[in-house]
Amino acid sequence: MSLRPAIASLVIAALAACGKPGATRDAPIGTIPPCPSNASAMDGWNDRAPPQRIFGNTWYVGTCGLASILATSPQGHVLIDGATEAAGPLIEANIRALGFDPKDVKYLLDSHEHHDHVAGLAYLQAVTGAPLLARMPGITTLGSGRSSRDDPQMRALASFPPVARIVPLADGETVRIGELALTAHATPGHAPGGTSWSWRSCEGERCLDMVYADSLTAISDDEYRYGDDDAHPGYLDAFRRGIEALATLPCDVLITPHPLASNLFARMDGHAELVDPGACRRYAERGRDGLQRRLADEAQHQDTP
Repeated sequence: MSLRPAIASLVIAALAACGKPGATRDAPIGTIPPCPSNASAMDGWNDRAPPQRIFGNTWYVGTCGLASILATSPQGHVLIDGATEAAGPLIEANIRALGFDPKDVKYLLDSHEHHDHVAGLAYLQAVTGAPLLARMPGITTLGSGRSSRDDPQMRALASFPPVARIVPLADGETVRIGELALTAHATPGHAPGGTSWSWRSCEGERCLDMVYADSLTAISDDEYRYGDDDAHPGYLDAFRRGIEALATLPCDVLITPHPLASNLFARMDGHAELVDPGACRRYAERGRDGLQRRLADEAQHQDTP
């Protein structure tokens, strides 16, 4: 079976984006240009985005194309995702530009073990001294920098700098630092270690349910088939369970690893509503529909070499 052309183009574009130059890490916030409003999800991976508050103690510190989220407390901070290798120093610069010390980051977390979201983590671990907490299915890849055949996209993925200190994390486990409490939700499918995160963030007496929802797109290299349960037992069922779990999470503010997948910049800048309690449910529905289309495509082309 061959990949559908649209999926193949998406993977190729993603790999090409890693080579794009980014904004300098030394640029002060006021000189960082806003991310283009007409960009696609595959643009701006290594372009520094202006760091800004999303809500309460939750901050955007990533690039124009890839999210990195800082959740802060007086006792220490948590950083989710490290984007590309080139983006690592830009994320550090954004943390500093907001007035936070990277050494106060106590834990690193990830969404899934693909180079566009975790290649910067080795650098960020070096500057923060923080361990990475990750679910078991992604740990081997995170520690080696190379994906294995259990990942649907293995043959289309670039390697990345391995992460040294990794602590296993269970589905449903909560990471706590002071007032921070971030809960891991297993959402495998796009990658074996796929994890979504939920927490509460407050401004005064107003508190919102924040969800960093992992990618739910069923894309792969030419070899992998989601419907082949003999080749990877239970993977499809786990994918479906994760989608359904995400759909039911309390969710006022949706954030995604590719920020444009949730229209995040427009929502942060006030051009669209930041708060949308139905956003996670609709995001999960799109993932469910995409998976069904992929399975139908596989069935249609199962005899194609």
